Formats: sequence, structure tokens, C-alpha cells
Amino acid sequence: MRAATHARRIHALHAAIACALVAFTGCAVLREPTGAEVQSQALGRTAIPPNWSAEASAAQVDDGWLSTFDDPTLVQLVHEALANNPDLLMAAARVEQANAQVDMAEAQLKPAIGLLGRAGSKPVADLVPLLSGVMLRLSWEIDLWGRMRYARNAARAARDASSADYRYAQQSLAASVARAWFVASETRLQMQLADEMATSAGRLVDLTEHRERVGAGSESETLIARSNLSTYDDARQQMQLANRQALRALETLLGRYPGATLGARDTLTPFPGPVPAGIPMDALNRRPDMVAAERRVAAAFDKVGEAKAAMLPTLTLSAGYGRISNEVVETREDLEQTTSSVAATGVMPIYTGGLLTGQVRLRTAEQKEAVADYARRALIALGEVEDALDAERVLTERERILRDAASASRRATTLEETSYRIGKSDLRAVNQRQLATWAAEIALLSVQRERLSRRIDLHLALGGNFGTAEEVASATPIEPARDRAGTN
Repeated sequence: MRAATHARRIHALHAAIACALVAFTGCAVLREPTGAEVQSQALGRTAIPPNWSAEASAAQVDDGWLSTFDDPTLVQLVHEALANNPDLLMAAARVEQANAQVDMAEAQLKPAIGLLGRAGSKPVADLVPLLSGVMLRLSWEIDLWGRMRYARNAARAARDASSADYRYAQQSLAASVARAWFVASETRLQMQLADEMATSAGRLVDLTEHRERVGAGSESETLIARSNLSTYDDARQQMQLANRQALRALETLLGRYPGATLGARDTLTPFPGPVPAGIPMDALNRRPDMVAAERRVAAAFDKVGEAKAAMLPTLTLSAGYGRISNEVVETREDLEQTTSSVAATGVMPIYTGGLLTGQVRLRTAEQKEAVADYARRALIALGEVEDALDAERVLTERERILRDAASASRRATTLEETSYRIGKSDLRAVNQRQLATWAAEIALLSVQRERLSRRIDLHLALGGNFGTAEEVASATPIEPARDRAGTN
């Protein structure tokens, strides 16, 4: 009797497993849209030219742009920021969360196994509470229509998007450190200019005082010279404050205490040579933020499939095997001390008040939003490259013009000061020339620093890595996302 019962249960379990295998092999989920398909859907109405509007080399974009600036200190600062910046550490934590979501989604596809134990005692009239023992239980929901596989694929796509966001955060941080470093150097040079102008103004004060003593000048000229000196002293204070603020901003990016103790360069970082810009479509494929947007479209697609599959029946298999023990079992021969069970439970949603159809509409609208967001980001990305290329051309010409203007202004100031010393010019003309020279020098520094910053913007817009693949990997404090698995 017991053997026959046990055999029937084993047969039922085998039949259930065979049914599950048939279900798995008979229903595959739909393939996610590829990157090219997402681009076609999102940008189908936008005519993207084969080349950039601004003049640029169409050669392939290179990685390792950080080393092109030939500034070892900048390289060290970037790697320090990559290790300590709180915002980047937050992005790394989000990748870890996304990986955990994938593990959780994959776990839903596997059987759940657990132990059920019970012990207790009650009056003899209540037989069930007297039962005690341990049972091994297995529960497995068969993914008949791909609902859980869609959920898993959506989690994987979201994980890939989070990893791409992290890579973009790395590149953005490297770019921010470089820009802050350039600003710190610019403000230090502005301080040096203010010191030079204040020193020159101080010599004029001495000269006007001497001319007043010998009767060749007047008190009015002396007062004007002192006022001019005070103006440059005030400018020097402003430049010192600007420099300290720039250093604090940089130290914050590095994860250091913002105490303005970092020393900046006393010259601007050398400007590197020209860089290849590739073609517009290459930028969309290279930029990590665009990769993240494309993977979010894929995740939205999978969520639509998950919502549609949730409208179909579900099948759950369960099995158990254990041993019970109590006084009743010992006194009755027809009660087995070992027990096993096999069951299959099917659920067919009939009426949910519109919940399931609402979920499908919601996920479909989210997918449309993700596609539109990809188009928006793509146009912004392409515009950033065009802006950076255009700015590089204009700033190159502006630097040449301002360099000539600053050189001429310095020469004119020297001549005006000489004329004043020999009495052929007045102090007002000297002051005007000094102010013009100061303005020309500041403008030149500003354009030189902006040109460096715009080169950084160009690298970031093109999607080039700040380092080689090995350097980027070594600067990553988290494990990279696992390779994309198949969608079945």
C-alpha cells in the first residue's frame, strides 16, 4: 500500500517536471530592439548629416585624452578624484544595486527550496497539533509565457544602463577636475598680473610724489596715482579670493577637505594638438550616456512584455517530502511516519477591474517616453559636439587676436610711462594705458583657459575616454556589469 502510494507521487512529480520542460522550450520571449533599431525609431524624422557642420577630421576618435595635455599633476588629480569623489561612489553603489536587482530577477526563475519544521502539544482530542517533524518543500512557478524572463531581461537592461551611467560619470568627473584645474591656474596667473600691475602703480606713486616735491607735478597727480594703486590692490584681493574659491571647488571634487591648500600651476596647461572627431553617428554609439538611454528603451520594451504576459495563466509546481512523529502515529498502523506530496496550481486571471490592462498601457507609454528621451538626448549630444568644434575654431582665432593686442598694449604702456617720466605725457594717459593693458592680459588669459575647457567639452561630447581601456578599468572601484545574456 505504502509503496504504491509512493510510486504514484513520484510519477506525478515526473509528469509535472516534464510539463515544465515543455513549457520552457515552447515559449520564447521577444528580442529586444537593437541600438540601430532604437536610433531609427527615435531619429527617423531627423536628417543626420554624414559629417559635422564644423570643419573636423573624420578619423576615429581616440581614447586617452587626459595624457594629451602633458600635465602629470592633472593626471594624478583625476585618479584621486576617481577614487574618492562622493558622487562617483554613489554612482558605483547604484551599479551594485542594479546587479542585485538582476540576481533577484534571475532567482524568480529558479525553484525555491525550504525546510518546514513543527513541534507542539495539545489535548489528545486535537490530533493535528500533536504532529511534529520536518518536511523538505519545493515550489517552482513555471514561466509559461515569459513574464519572469521579461522581468529578468528588463533588470539586465537596467543594469547595463546603470553601468553606462557610471562610465559617463567617470568621464564627466575627469572633465570637471580638468576644468577646475584650469580655472585654478587662471586665477593664480590673474593674481600674478594683479601683483605686477600693483607694483607698477606703486612705482608711479613714488614718481608722482617725487615730481610733486621738485615742483614738476601736483598733489592732484599724486592723489590720482594713489587711487590707482588702491584699485589694483583691491583687484589683487579679488583675484586671491577667486583663486581660493577655485582651489576649494577642485578639492571638493577630489574628495579632500576644502581648505584651499592645493597648489595650482603658475602657467596654463599646454594646449594639445588637433583631435579627430569621427562622424555624428559614431558619437551616439560611443557616448556612455547614449548607451544608457538605449538600454533604458530596451528595459521599457521588456516591461511591456512582462505586463502582457501577466494577463495569461500561471502554473506553480510544489512538492514536499518529510517525516512526522507523535504518539498517534506510533499507536496507529495506518498513519505513515514519512510523508510526501506533489501538486500543481494554475491561476487564470478573469477580472481584475482593469488593473492588468492598465499596466500594459502604462508600460507602453513608458516605452514611448524612453524612445522620445533617447531622441532628445541624441540631439543634445550632437549639438554639444557642434558647439565644441565651433568654439574651438573661434577661440583659436580670438587667442591670436588677443595675444597681439596684449603685446601691443604692453609696449604702448611702457612708452607712455617713459613719456611721463620725461614730462612729455600726463598721468591720466599712463593710467588709461595701464588699465587697457590689464584688461588685455585678463582677456587673453580668459580665452586661453576657455580654449582648454572647450577642448575638454569636445572630448566629453565625442565620447572619448580620459584614459586607455586599462587605465579606466583600474580606476573603477566596482566590478563591471556582466556581459549581456540572451533574451530567451
